[in-house]
Amino acid sequence: GAADGAATMSALFSNGIDSILLAASGWLLIGCIGLVQPGRFTLISRLLFPLGAGIAALVAVQALLAMAASPQTLILPLGLPGQPFHLRLDALSAFFLFLLGAAAAGISLYAAGYMHRDDSAPPGLYCFLYHVFLASMACVLLADDGYAFMVAWESMALSSFFLVASEHRHAEIRRAAYLYLLIAHIGAIGILLSFGVMAGGAGDYTFEAMREFPRSGAWAAGAFLLALFGFGAKAGMLPLHIWLPEAHPAAPSPVSAMMSGIMLKTAVYGILRVSFDLLDAETWWWGALMLVAGLLTALFGVIYSAIQSDMKRLLAYSSIENIGLILVGAGLGLIFVTFQLPYLSALALTATLYHCLNHAFFKGLLFLSTGSVLHATHERNLGKLGGLIHRMPWVAWLALVGTLAAAGLPPLNGFVSEWLLLQSFLFTSGLPHGYLNMLLPVVAAAVALVAALAGFAMVKFFGVIFLGQPREEKLSEAHDAGQFERLGLLWLAFGCVLLGLLPNAVVTLLDPVTRLLVGVSLRDAATNSWWLLTPINADRASYSALAFFVSLAILTPIVYFAVRRFQRRQQGMPGHRRAPAWDCGFPLQTPRMQDTAEGFGQPVRRIFDVFLRRTRMHPSPFDKAPVYRSVVEDPTWYWLYLPIARFVEYGTRLAALLQQGRIAIYLLYSFVTLIALLVLTRG
Repeated sequence: GAADGAATMSALFSNGIDSILLAASGWLLIGCIGLVQPGRFTLISRLLFPLGAGIAALVAVQALLAMAASPQTLILPLGLPGQPFHLRLDALSAFFLFLLGAAAAGISLYAAGYMHRDDSAPPGLYCFLYHVFLASMACVLLADDGYAFMVAWESMALSSFFLVASEHRHAEIRRAAYLYLLIAHIGAIGILLSFGVMAGGAGDYTFEAMREFPRSGAWAAGAFLLALFGFGAKAGMLPLHIWLPEAHPAAPSPVSAMMSGIMLKTAVYGILRVSFDLLDAETWWWGALMLVAGLLTALFGVIYSAIQSDMKRLLAYSSIENIGLILVGAGLGLIFVTFQLPYLSALALTATLYHCLNHAFFKGLLFLSTGSVLHATHERNLGKLGGLIHRMPWVAWLALVGTLAAAGLPPLNGFVSEWLLLQSFLFTSGLPHGYLNMLLPVVAAAVALVAALAGFAMVKFFGVIFLGQPREEKLSEAHDAGQFERLGLLWLAFGCVLLGLLPNAVVTLLDPVTRLLVGVSLRDAATNSWWLLTPINADRASYSALAFFVSLAILTPIVYFAVRRFQRRQQGMPGHRRAPAWDCGFPLQTPRMQDTAEGFGQPVRRIFDVFLRRTRMHPSPFDKAPVYRSVVEDPTWYWLYLPIARFVEYGTRLAALLQQGRIAIYLLYSFVTLIALLVLTRG
């Protein structure tokens, strides 16, 4: 019996698609148990969520094994007559399933400790929606036909909508949730139309049939543009990003981490699947359009991130910035494919996929850190935080790992992918296109600017929250994260360190994906040396994370003890004394002497003021507690969304004129419509 069981388990794990389907079914089962046992808080928080984390880890392991295996397909006896669900597990879907499982394992562990009995959201319903969200994302990545994809996509959208609306008693949260659902469905219409165009009216909506679609011409361009619009709406691409800074602050922090770290990557998966696999682009302007859209998205996101005073909105705009960088890399890869430069395309795609994985870990870590701060202080406003490193050392030091990674500093993971992306731009001078040769250096400089501003925003995030003195008396009651929360944070922080120290292993891991999409990989660059990464050749550029880390580990204590010894020697000399730091003549060093979040971001506001819509509140001399406040609003509300809303409202008022409330009028409408159809049919 034991031998039979071992053989069954071995066969199961040898077939990756079956094991991942079983894992998705396990998530659904966990959700249903939580739904039928809604009052069992201990069962849900101490058993079901850790069990879901274990399943996520198994998904990551199985996806890792499947990346190097041959593609696997499966047809389920579900769906419509003649349209069963087709599933496929290849290197691309396996990579994003690995991202899903690896990040969700840490987030689910954290969620087990994040739940509290006094939360307004019912724990059973929250558990159900959370695990349905996980299962639906896995099904999106496995779907191999348009029908199965859209069913899974809508399940993902609806479950995440209800998770965002967990605190539905607050009007602003309801507005944020409905805005997210509206943009999600507008994007879904674009995806559905793209699949319809690629199906070509043949009635076969499998991805295999779509691969036979003509790769050039107006119809192919239309399919690509619809896909970019639809998936861009889910990813947060400008100007379809408007839901993201509203929904992320509204959602519980584990859900924010899931949406930013994982759900946005399902949209990136969709863009890569359509552009590199189903359509196999052969038109250079597709890549140029994606590159420009990504650059504008990244610039917009990082500027608005740097000037935010709400810590979750700051991270939400930072996610927009990172999605922009991912789109820049994907667009550059498309350009290289068009001009028959597959090795450079593999380099750009490797940077893109690497950054997807990095962002899942460091942004998940940062959102979870804000969740601990929010639970401990009940405050999201940066202007009311500060000094929490003394009250919350676990959260502070682990958040520092995520902050340095998001800032793109070596030897952590955020640096490697951004370095690879910049390396991709350094070898574009040989493109046989004059306009692109002029455009790409400008884009490279803008990407460098984005990286610098991202570092600025992350310094603001960590410094204002954790350093200095507490700005409110209630912060003295803040408490550190619990055991499960610490485990989740440690998991993601360890991922940031591991992905940063082992870039060669990660590039080798991505080898099957780039081979699938462009036919070549960077495997040789990663395997020539176990410690040195050379994306093109060692003479042009190289990077060793381990050497940097070892040098840092050796030099830091040496410099520290040398400075300490020098200080002691100076203090022993006559004429030297120890005194407090110069405080500009103020007799008291209080929290009011510290730089505020608004003050920290003021230089960025002044530089980019022409692009910002600002509302200023100046204090009056008669105010008892004068306050100066500057609120920066998203301009897309005013030049895009509000005009559309007014147009729709005007159209509905015109349509309302048809509703006379009399049956005779309605019969007349039917008669006129019938006559018009008969005339058109005869013609």
